[in-house]
Amino acid sequence: MGLTLVEKILKKHSQSRKLEDFIYAKVDFCFGNDITAPLAVKEFLKAKFTDIFDRNRIGFICDHFVPARDLKAANNVKLLKEFAAKFKIKHIYDIHQCGVEHAFLPEAGIVRPLDLVIGADSHTCTYGALGAASFGVGSTDLAAAMKEGKCWFRVPKTIKFVYKGKLPRWIGGKDLVLNTIGKIGVDGALYQVMEFCGPVIKKLDMDDRFTMCNMAIEAGGKTGIIAPDKKTIEYVKKLNPKRKEVKVLESDKDAKYSKIIETDVSDLEPQVACPHLPSNVKAVSKLKKIKLDQVVIGSCTNGRITDLEIAVKIARGKKVSKGVRAIVIPATHKIYQEAEKRGMLKVLVEAGFVVCMPTCGPCLGGHTGILDKGEIALATTNRNFIGRMGHPESFVYLSSPAVAAASAITGRITHPEEI
Repeated sequence: MGLTLVEKILKKHSQSRKLEDFIYAKVDFCFGNDITAPLAVKEFLKAKFTDIFDRNRIGFICDHFVPARDLKAANNVKLLKEFAAKFKIKHIYDIHQCGVEHAFLPEAGIVRPLDLVIGADSHTCTYGALGAASFGVGSTDLAAAMKEGKCWFRVPKTIKFVYKGKLPRWIGGKDLVLNTIGKIGVDGALYQVMEFCGPVIKKLDMDDRFTMCNMAIEAGGKTGIIAPDKKTIEYVKKLNPKRKEVKVLESDKDAKYSKIIETDVSDLEPQVACPHLPSNVKAVSKLKKIKLDQVVIGSCTNGRITDLEIAVKIARGKKVSKGVRAIVIPATHKIYQEAEKRGMLKVLVEAGFVVCMPTCGPCLGGHTGILDKGEIALATTNRNFIGRMGHPESFVYLSSPAVAAASAITGRITHPEEI
């Protein structure tokens, strides 16, 4: 019996070189952010560890509460800086250097195809878009990995998702993954790998692939993954032309899947997840009466340059609806600078959007856009749980950047074709 792509990566990294139900495997990179990494550091110190496994394979990315929203947030960043200085950790990034971790790490070339990566954040599954096996873990697991360079894994089963047909206009990775989560539910892929493939996936650009893998966790998935192909290789080479040739690997034809789910996307409408679950998905045409107080375009899901391009295309020459707070947050400083260089931020500001520096911000109810009781937001983020963006009696809808931008203009949830 053949192996899936994730099984091949895990087997390659396993200490025993065998694929058993549970394996102890070497990790290529482990990291945490300004919320989770301080917990790992405290556990590391509590265990009285005196050294780390590799100063080049550990990362601290400060992105959630930056600029520091309060004294505790400031203290967390300070703690990470002091720990990194003590152990000479190379990859320590503060406000002026990075951006949202799951957009920054691939952009910086730190995560590579076929790597085994763990991060103390559930959306670590994002890097599956590169063909990496990437898993979210707890802060105690991160603490142990910083010492040993290894982690225990239960080898997950894989569901194969095959996308066929022709993508309609305005449909992208966010619509595909929301539609999928809507079909299988928030536990439809519980502790399983969501392997995305088919002719539609092959045509998607890397940003859309990152979006899809990012939201695998919202279906309960252990991770999402897309086999590296020509587009993956071009993406990696562009980041670092001097890097060694990228290896291509895919699941065996006779690999065992727990399920195979096929979807024809030819007639798919833009999708919107309604409160209070990412699986409560409806077509945009069924939500035209939903009026909005806030629109957010950004996050590790949809804050990349192509997402901003779509927003600019829709917003150019138009104005944000009166009474709507429209917020744009480029995911990294590189994306911010590129958008500014191309005049994209000017277009958005002239339309009435507020552009913020790279941060997770309102996605997790951090800052720069918290909702009050009864307020309604449409966001390109990945979660809309009760109280996710502020007050427990607020309401969050999730959509693509195209729907978000169009909705900011009209003040209600809107199909981009109406603009």
